Amino acid sequence: MLAVTILGNNSALPAFDRHPTAQVVTMDEQFFLIDCGEGTQMQMAKYKIRRSKINHIFISHLHGDHYFGLIGLLTSMGLLGRTQELHLYAPPQLKDIIDLQLKVADIQLPYQLHFHPLHEEGVIIHEAKFEVTCFPVFHRISCWGFRFREIRPFRRVNPEKARQYEVPSSFFDRLKWGESYLRKDGTLVENQWVTEPAAKAKSYAYAADTAFNETIAEKVAGVDLLYHETTYLKDLNEQAGKRFHSTTAQAATIAREAGVQRLIIGHFSSKYEKLLPFEQEAREIFPNTDLALEGVTYRI
Repeated sequence: MLAVTILGNNSALPAFDRHPTAQVVTMDEQFFLIDCGEGTQMQMAKYKIRRSKINHIFISHLHGDHYFGLIGLLTSMGLLGRTQELHLYAPPQLKDIIDLQLKVADIQLPYQLHFHPLHEEGVIIHEAKFEVTCFPVFHRISCWGFRFREIRPFRRVNPEKARQYEVPSSFFDRLKWGESYLRKDGTLVENQWVTEPAAKAKSYAYAADTAFNETIAEKVAGVDLLYHETTYLKDLNEQAGKRFHSTTAQAATIAREAGVQRLIIGHFSSKYEKLLPFEQEAREIFPNTDLALEGVTYRI
């Protein structure tokens, strides 16, 4: 299963019971936290996200509404007795900030915190069942987007057919990856005789704070679900550009050009109380658009 739970969907100033950016991606029975704005811990408690399930944290950039909740989360994990390793992926300057915060508070974390500085686009995690890559977006300071992709066998075993051809169950995993089976009597059982095409691996992309730039569509092309920031309605196109943010129309244009299946939009400016116009404007260009609402889990 690949799913995204929204913990915070607002921009810098909390307003209208909306909180700064944070979301949790669930994949391969693991939780991945993307950004950690102020109040993230409270939102995790509210929506029953277990801290202990999070082993990887991604910080897109060093504006406060994306990481001011991080040091509290790290120390709370220690207070709760965490011992398993934690991996943090972020702009390199964040390490000095965390080290200073821990030093002045005389805090020694009881678990190993591995810091992975983001310097260039590419794969940052590659496991047997999933992969995470980062890509640059276009903000006022260095800022990164993230793409999550399941790694699945591309064939599905038909057990009944496999038994008919005398393929042992111990070979099923190799069948899933396209191998054929050579029986002891020398007969080659072709893979396609006993397997079927598997379901497409799922993918999710997070486009963090960014000005409109069509190259982002290349980075997120074809994903099942795209999150793209949408700070302003389309009438504030000029203001969005000056502040290195995007409008509803611009986010929807990226989704359309990228050929994604579904778009969710967030990072709403605190100048707006009502969010329905965001959804309406984006759907004019990309109909399969939804608001990234706090507490909602979007399943792929």
